Amino acid sequence: MRFFDKKAQAGMTLVETIVMIGIFVMLLLSITGSIFNLYRSSAYSIAQAEEVDNARRGITQWNRDTKEMITGEDGTYPVAVIEAHRFGYYSDTDQDDSVEYVEYVLSTTTLTKYTYNAVGVPPTYSTTPDSEESLSFYVQNSNQGTSTFFYYDNDGNELNASSPIIDVRYVRMQLIVNIDPLRSPGEFMLRSSIAPRNLKDNL
Repeated sequence: MRFFDKKAQAGMTLVETIVMIGIFVMLLLSITGSIFNLYRSSAYSIAQAEEVDNARRGITQWNRDTKEMITGEDGTYPVAVIEAHRFGYYSDTDQDDSVEYVEYVLSTTTLTKYTYNAVGVPPTYSTTPDSEESLSFYVQNSNQGTSTFFYYDNDGNELNASSPIIDVRYVRMQLIVNIDPLRSPGEFMLRSSIAPRNLKDNL
C-alpha cells in the first residue's frame, strides 16, 4: 500500500507535462486567432462603412450642384458632357454669383469632382481645374461594367454620349462601393436622381 501512496503523491511525468503544455499552447493560439479575426472583421466593416458614408456625401453634393444647373458665364448650354462615367455641366456650386463648370468623373475606382472658374472679360473657362476633390476611392462601377451616370429625355428614353445634350431632362447617378470586392459584407449601392430645374421645357 505504501508503494501506491507514494506514486499517487508523485508529480506529473515528462510526457504528461508535454501534453499539458501542448493543450495550453493550442488553446492560446485558438483564442488569439479568434481575437485577431474579430478585430480584422470589425476593422473592415468600419472602413467599409466610412467609405460608403464618403460616397453618400458625394452623391448629396452632386445632387445639390446639379439641381442649380444653369447657362455658363460664356453663354454655354448648361449641359456639356454626358458620358457613362463623366458628367459635365455649369452651376453656381459655391453660391458666389459666378457660374462654375463642374465635372464628376469616375476614373478606375476613384470618383472625383473637378471645378473650373470663369475668368476674364469676356469670361472663359480654363482647361485646368481650379479645384479637385476626391469623393470616393472604392467605386466598383467600371469593374462591374455598369455606368455611373444615366441620362433620359422628356419621354423617359435613355440617352448616351452621342445623343444631343439638349435632350437631357433627367439624370441618375449610381455608385457601387466596396473597399474589397473579394470580402464580405460585400458591396453597397447608392443611387440618386435629379431633374434639373433649368432644363425643363416650361421655363
